[in-house]
Amino acid sequence: MTKLTIADIADTREYERDRDRFRTEIIALKKLRRVGVGPFVTMVFENRDTIRFQIQEMARAERIATDEGIQTELDIYNPLIPEPGQLSATLFLELTTDEQLREWLPKLVGIETAAQLHFGEHVVECTVDPAHAEQLTREHTTASVHYVHFHLTAAQVEAFADAEVSLVLAHDNYADTTTLSTSSRDSLVADLRGA
Repeated sequence: MTKLTIADIADTREYERDRDRFRTEIIALKKLRRVGVGPFVTMVFENRDTIRFQIQEMARAERIATDEGIQTELDIYNPLIPEPGQLSATLFLELTTDEQLREWLPKLVGIETAAQLHFGEHVVECTVDPAHAEQLTREHTTASVHYVHFHLTAAQVEAFADAEVSLVLAHDNYADTTTLSTSSRDSLVADLRGA
């Protein structure tokens, strides 16, 4: 997928005029691309549209109006747009109370390396965004948000397109599996094929 440029990001007034329509589209898109795994892990598979929405919303919330400010956001989020043969996801630990945070963040150190895709005879392990690993990975506790990628060969892409696909978390303290719906899988196939 083509990375975003400054020209792809609407200025605030233009975005406000189109925001309701765009939000409705992104909510529908994310519904296909949001996959819950177990009691409190959710993965959202990102693409160019979800990342554009993220940047537009950041610019709106933070009142970023300069090209330099928008470029900073592009530099942060463009790496999350998958290339052909890749999937990119944001992994959320949906911990909602202080008690849960204190209990689970130390237990889930390394969760960002535990995601796998299983389909047919294939197992594809995730890789962690290098900048994220450098900034957020800690020895004794983890963050609530992680950015991961899956890299598939051309043969794996074709196998993925026709198989039952499971998203697996294989962590010592959090082992769970979810089978993707056909519509979710098909949405991800478009990313893998660079559509």
